[in-house]
Amino acid sequence: MIAFKEAYEKVLSHSQTYGMEKVLLASSMGRVLSEDVFADRDFPPFDRSTKDGIAIDYEGIVNGLFEFNIEGVVAAGTPKTKLSNTNNCLEIMTGAVLPENTNTVIMYEDVTIENGKATINKQPNKGQNIHRRGGDEKEGALVLEENTKISASEIGVLAAVGKAEIWVKKLPKITLISTGNELVEVTDTPLPYQIRKSNMHSLYAALSEENVVPQQLHLADDKALIKKELSKAMLKNDVLMLSGGVSMGKYDFIPAVLEELGVKKVFHKVLQRPGKPFWFGLHKESNTVLFSFPGNPVSTFANYHIYFKDWFNKSLGLSIPKIDVVLAQAIMVEGTLTRFIRVKINVVHGKLVAGLVTGNGSGDLTSLAKSDGFIRLEPMAQSYEKGDIVPFVATRRKA
Repeated sequence: MIAFKEAYEKVLSHSQTYGMEKVLLASSMGRVLSEDVFADRDFPPFDRSTKDGIAIDYEGIVNGLFEFNIEGVVAAGTPKTKLSNTNNCLEIMTGAVLPENTNTVIMYEDVTIENGKATINKQPNKGQNIHRRGGDEKEGALVLEENTKISASEIGVLAAVGKAEIWVKKLPKITLISTGNELVEVTDTPLPYQIRKSNMHSLYAALSEENVVPQQLHLADDKALIKKELSKAMLKNDVLMLSGGVSMGKYDFIPAVLEELGVKKVFHKVLQRPGKPFWFGLHKESNTVLFSFPGNPVSTFANYHIYFKDWFNKSLGLSIPKIDVVLAQAIMVEGTLTRFIRVKINVVHGKLVAGLVTGNGSGDLTSLAKSDGFIRLEPMAQSYEKGDIVPFVATRRKA
């Protein structure tokens, strides 16, 4: 049995890379860039008006002119025009190319238009309301770096530079595997000694947030069957994520089966609660990484977010988020186990404050729905005090 920090470091040391693939822009949301992206032109590509109004040559203002004859209207999406008489003006729409011989835009709110003339009601500043060519980025500038996770903001940038297809990091192929004779389908009515499957649905949903669509497999507590199916699954997947069968029970066959299949055990059992029986290893022949979590719902849920998500981020070249929170109350942590305790987060005076969520052990699935994540507390002789700052593992995306 090893300490949490050692287990965590060992998991991260086995991060993998899975190459790259090209995807359509419409399919790139949430993926991770595998290329640097550069501006293909100046941004903006021309001097553009930022307001609806009139475009003038400011020299007229200098000479005391505040009434201008209107020569015409310039719409967005039309070629560059020219102001013929610099004592006149052109009406201009937001986004339109600034006409030749103009250098200032005055919005309609500051102008009175009557009988083909525009009268300026407020002293303007030279050059106002113009977004200059290249003011955001110059042609060839790096606008998005490799290893950036694509969100709605990045989608806009990719579209603006004409990236209809994008190179992104390949995602690992994952199969979720549950074991246990006591598990039945969600649609079944359980007998008194049975329970419905929940871990597979929680993990499936969690992976979907990472754009991974895993396969799913349930195995009865039959050692020969488990060995046969795991042998096949390792050859078809980059990651196997198992739930159940790793504790000390008579029907916990997973550790023995994995040893028989030649999987290198990196560790089995961690000095932590929940999730103490966690098994982690690597099948060298197929290079398949195996995360084998205890079957209790809180244990599986905690280990996924504590270990797998950081492993996944590192494998894709993403930074691993580090979040600290403030304790809302004192907590005593005795013994030798690192504790992961369910909490609800509130923002108080700009700080993230963690309040404990009452739970009933690692089988208490409903407490997960009441929490935002886990605080990590190492055992100490004295108690953690209210106001102490501690590490936090988020399990919920805040709206």
